[in-house]
Amino acid sequence: MKMIIAIIKPFRLDDVRDALAEAGIQGMTVTEVKGFGRQKGHTELYRGAEYIVDFLPKLKLEIAVTDERCEAAVEAIVESAASGKIGDGKVFVLPLEQAVRIRTGEQDDAAL
Repeated sequence: MKMIIAIIKPFRLDDVRDALAEAGIQGMTVTEVKGFGRQKGHTELYRGAEYIVDFLPKLKLEIAVTDERCEAAVEAIVESAASGKIGDGKVFVLPLEQAVRIRTGEQDDAAL
């Protein structure tokens, strides 16, 4: 099993969700986060005053998948979240040792 963590632009969520559904991925957790990478924020004007926005709004997706579906899920995220511009995000894949469905007690792949 794998845990996929993806950081994407907020307005790309619907596209990513649809692409994951087509790839057979049934669930995910979405968290609103702020951060920066190479994009390093930007400058904005508010009531005539200029200020720097260091941390940009992003969404963090957490998706647990079987080993067989991992590559398809990553491809779906990358293709649907990409705009070709700086700040599109990142995808991280981590090993997932155990999963348990609380309601039924099912474990590992059956719990996903």
